[in-house]
Amino acid sequence: MEGFGRTLVWIGCGLLAFGLLFILISKIPGLGRLPGDILIKRENVTIFIPLGTMILVSIVLTLLLNLIARWRR
Repeated sequence: MEGFGRTLVWIGCGLLAFGLLFILISKIPGLGRLPGDILIKRENVTIFIPLGTMILVSIVLTLLLNLIARWRR
């Protein structure tokens, strides 16, 4: 049971870090309004597709995770 408890604690810490990351990312000016982001407004519907933002976040996370993986070897 001790291993299961530790796993739950680590999952909780990960969720906390993920939540804080979302809070900090929302404070970055211009993120979500990059070139390539698509915004469609109609009378009753608004559709937002953040393609440019997704590509930027993907590149940053790929570089970060590759650095972490190389550091752990």
